[in-house]
Amino acid sequence: MNLAFAIKALGNPGGGAERVLVDVVNGLVARGHTLSVISFDPPGRHSFYSLDPRIEWVRLGIGKTDQAATALEAFSRISLLRRTVSRIKPEVAIGFMHSMYILLGMALVGRRIPMVASEHIVWAHYATRPVEKALLYLTPWLARRITVVAEDALSEYPRAVRKRMVVVPNPVNLNTNLRADLTGSQKSQKILLSVGRLTAQKNYTTLIKAFSLIADRLPDWNLRIIGEGELRDELKAQIVRVGLEKRVSLPGTTKDIYAEYAAAQLFVLPSLYEGSSLALSEALTIGLPAVGFADCPGIKHAIVPGRNGALVSGPDRVQALAQTIEPLMTHAHLRERLVPPKAALSGQFGLEQVLDRWEDLLKQCSNEAILNKQVACGHC
Repeated sequence: MNLAFAIKALGNPGGGAERVLVDVVNGLVARGHTLSVISFDPPGRHSFYSLDPRIEWVRLGIGKTDQAATALEAFSRISLLRRTVSRIKPEVAIGFMHSMYILLGMALVGRRIPMVASEHIVWAHYATRPVEKALLYLTPWLARRITVVAEDALSEYPRAVRKRMVVVPNPVNLNTNLRADLTGSQKSQKILLSVGRLTAQKNYTTLIKAFSLIADRLPDWNLRIIGEGELRDELKAQIVRVGLEKRVSLPGTTKDIYAEYAAAQLFVLPSLYEGSSLALSEALTIGLPAVGFADCPGIKHAIVPGRNGALVSGPDRVQALAQTIEPLMTHAHLRERLVPPKAALSGQFGLEQVLDRWEDLLKQCSNEAILNKQVACGHC
């Protein structure tokens, strides 16, 4: 198949959805498909994650990819997307995330090229974003299918949107031989690890506050938050205010994330909401116990208390989080009890399984589009 994937940017550091896209397109081109990737990165920009050289990467270079687009930039992007897709002539076009699939869908109006909108967040994300929410209601008219990464995420969307939705999970490396160093017995400083964008959704202010409550009692532990985002300066200022500059680090992003999981002794994801956390799945895959909030979609069903981690609940989220992680950080034997065998890992999908799902979905969309064209021609 000739396929075109589109995403806002590939050159910015990190990003779970960006990593998923690269894994998927690299996997599909290895299976013999013809792949193009379209983004708004400037010409000459390098991808943070390595793209297979057989893939054509079209960098449109409109606007700043780390900021919201202006109205003029949005119209320019739609126009250039339309010309680019018309040149590529894909059997199916796939837009990753709201920032791309809305524009791509508008660019394809009247082109008879089916689009798949790949959504990587949950409905709660749009609660404070009325414009994005309104545009989301347009998606069923723009896209033949809308993918979400988990059943839980699908069930939360309104019926008007949900009727177009199918589940295509994020791929996880199930073949890694790395295992987490749970005891950290050979280390002078143990690591409480979190991975994700530095945004309000990830709720790192709560994590830093919780760590500050117990840091004096756990001098052999440091907090390490891997990721980049718009709240970096705010979080750095918070770390200074609580006097933990030497105990809490924000090292940015990394291409070798599994090395971070393997070096840590406990994983915590304090997110307010998640679609299906890739970071959480990866941590659990190598046997790293995880902690998250019990009311967080995308986490509450992945973490099984007493089996692979702990869920946090209580009216005071900071206190509740501190009280949950402290005993796990204090006693290595409690962490060692929370490591299921690999065979017991559920709800996680390897790359080949995910590629099978993408292939089935894209072939179905292509066949439906061909049938619709035949019907339309029959009425001419």
